[in-house]
Amino acid sequence: MNVSDKPKRLTVKRMAEMLNVSTATISNAFNRPDQLSEARRRWILEECRRLGYMGPNAAARSLRTGRTGNVGVMLADNLAYSLTDPVASEFLHGLAEVFDRRKMNMLLLSSQDDDEDRSRLQESMVDGFIIYGWLKKGRTYDRLLQHGKTMVAVDFDLEGCTWVNIDNYEGARHSAEHALKQLPNNVAILGLRLVDTDRVCRVRDRELFNEARAISVRRLHGYTDALEAAGYRVSPDRIWSTPTNTHQDAYQAAREALTSSPRPDLLLCMSDRIALAAIQAALQMGLKVPEDLRIVGFDGIPEGANLHPSLTTVYQQSAEKGRIAARLFLGEQEDRNVLLPTCLQVRESCP
Repeated sequence: MNVSDKPKRLTVKRMAEMLNVSTATISNAFNRPDQLSEARRRWILEECRRLGYMGPNAAARSLRTGRTGNVGVMLADNLAYSLTDPVASEFLHGLAEVFDRRKMNMLLLSSQDDDEDRSRLQESMVDGFIIYGWLKKGRTYDRLLQHGKTMVAVDFDLEGCTWVNIDNYEGARHSAEHALKQLPNNVAILGLRLVDTDRVCRVRDRELFNEARAISVRRLHGYTDALEAAGYRVSPDRIWSTPTNTHQDAYQAAREALTSSPRPDLLLCMSDRIALAAIQAALQMGLKVPEDLRIVGFDGIPEGANLHPSLTTVYQQSAEKGRIAARLFLGEQEDRNVLLPTCLQVRESCP
């Protein structure tokens, strides 16, 4: 076959000529169905498929409109962790509910990706960003600000950026006030990412993350303010920090706390995963929950209600947080910033 014999590439213009209609009619059949009768649109689509034309070029349409139909969801943690974490999973589900209805796609990105060229390419493929979790200042942070695209921050404050968050301080304080009604002798706190380290440690002599950036520090202040108001003082060596919200790190922190002297009879845990690991550690050590040890979590994941003893926890609206973040991104939410309330769920681990 000679080069001149090759079939012409099917374009909107070529299809319009073949079907003896205008290019606008072809475009409307694919992109604006309300502009045509159902019968005419069906005929055009069937003829296009029969001739092998699958629709206007998406890349060209994106260049014309300046829109891709994609939303970049920037995750503070790596993708594998985010997809297995129950709180992050619920949040993503809430996002997807709204974007599915608007026929928009989500491109999951990790702020931990060190390949800058790949990150730049991926970021060019979206109309804006929803940033989930605290984003450290660095190349990714600076790059996102330089894009000038729509951005919504979730679970942290980003200067000049719309945000949605939960009331971490009040949720933590309320849960601690409930737990302190039983007049515990010794209290310990099992925190999450309170300090910048990759190992389980006590907070003693370590600088906390900035409160405006880290939800865990807000929860810590809620706990400590409730404790001080009730006449308790928790020194930094009674506060543990876990680098990840995983069972392994949480179990190690719980074992260290429960083998310390004096042994705590109340554990305030900054996530349900940490609290559930603490329950397991306590039971394996022969302790009874709540008789010997009371435990309070934070998040309200389903697993906490299904185990025995069931977990007293602070419930946060993770899926609704996702829906609101999506509506903020789309401009469908009137409020610029949204602070969601929490709810204390009292169960067996701390009645």
